[in-house]
Amino acid sequence: MKAILSKAPGLPDTLVLEDVPSPQPKAGEVVVSVKAVGVNFPDFLIIQDMYQYKPPRPFSPGGEISGVVKSVGDGVSALKPGDKVFGSVGSGGMAEEVAVAANRMIRIPEGMPYDEAAAFLMTYGTSQYALVQRGQLKPGEKLLVLGAAGGVGLAAVELGRAMGAEVIAAASSQEKVDFAISKGAHKGFVYESNPLSREQQKAFSDQIKEISGGGVDVVYDGVGGDYAEPAVRALNWEGRFLVVGFPAGIPKLPLNLTLLKSCQIVGVFWGAWVARNPKAHADNVAALFDLYSQGKIRPHVSNTYPLERAAEAILELSERRAKGKVVITL
Repeated sequence: MKAILSKAPGLPDTLVLEDVPSPQPKAGEVVVSVKAVGVNFPDFLIIQDMYQYKPPRPFSPGGEISGVVKSVGDGVSALKPGDKVFGSVGSGGMAEEVAVAANRMIRIPEGMPYDEAAAFLMTYGTSQYALVQRGQLKPGEKLLVLGAAGGVGLAAVELGRAMGAEVIAAASSQEKVDFAISKGAHKGFVYESNPLSREQQKAFSDQIKEISGGGVDVVYDGVGGDYAEPAVRALNWEGRFLVVGFPAGIPKLPLNLTLLKSCQIVGVFWGAWVARNPKAHADNVAALFDLYSQGKIRPHVSNTYPLERAAEAILELSERRAKGKVVITL
């Protein structure tokens, strides 16, 4: 079978396409014939050894797949060959076949195509966990989403709207802001390119306060960089700042702000939470399926690539050109 391999730390152009042996399922595992792979920012980090999880090389990036069960290992009874499944695999997804623990795979709901299934779990799972368990978002509250046109940002926009919040989208271009509004944001604005001067940071904070009518209750920050501190400064009393990702860099925050606003800075590590709380994760997935069936959420696949062009797919995402999700199809 063919697989995209990372043989040494580097940028997407260091990835190679090679023939490798087909995997065999161990006890508790299934082998999935991959149909689609969702591309996520951790794919860009993991090939550079910049992610918290570092698989031994050579490895295939790709933490989110959909496909068909090819074979099952000993002790697997919940799935059988021919089942259409999707799920999070950590890494290894950018290959024609992948062996994965059976309990990490979920049956694809009726009517969901493979590309949407591969674009579903990490973005909506992360944002559901962020807004429900970590942010405790309530109907009527004001939610600011930074990076609102990206994969997790767009999911946060849709979920925030479905939860009854007033959603404010912030992105790097008017085209992206308009796109987020078309997906459910009530209003939005364009922010300047990172890094920001102190004057630009103050203007950014003032911009948030102006468009929200005084401040926001929850900030969903999937961007990081110099946007974080001014966003915290625009929080309302007892607001929650959700730390989701850092494509613009890891920010530093003056902690006196948390005292002055009695606010919270809350980490969102969805993958670790799933491993620790499988029942709560299953409940979240069931809630997401219900929203999907009602038409309230739907992955937006903005571009697709064949397996041999996986490096281009990761590069598009890393350069923040994507609106919604980029997917590799096989």
